[in-house]
Amino acid sequence: MTLPFAVELIAVPKAVPEVRRMVEGDDLRLCVSELLTNVIRHVGEGTPVTVRVEATREGRTRVAVSDPDPRVWPVLREAVDGAESGRGLGIVEALALRWGVEQGPYGKTVWCELRRAP
Repeated sequence: MTLPFAVELIAVPKAVPEVRRMVEGDDLRLCVSELLTNVIRHVGEGTPVTVRVEATREGRTRVAVSDPDPRVWPVLREAVDGAESGRGLGIVEALALRWGVEQGPYGKTVWCELRRAP
């Protein structure tokens, strides 16, 4: 994978493994999967998204998933024992050096930064 990397797609469940195969590194794959899955579950299946992966000046890898709904923001929750969902952002927070949300006039971007693999 050459950085910067960007792909526009429709957020559907079959897109998750397709995008995972496009990126390198277990932590990066997991973060891309979780952020894309959050769009599918909380904004809606069929939402157009852009997935970007780029190197930062600080020597990190930044993953960003943009969607057109500025109103539905991700919420970090504590997963309940036995729950089948609700761990996505917890996984991102555990793997990432930092993460956040940027709101624009026509959508939002949820991003995280990881240590760059050597």
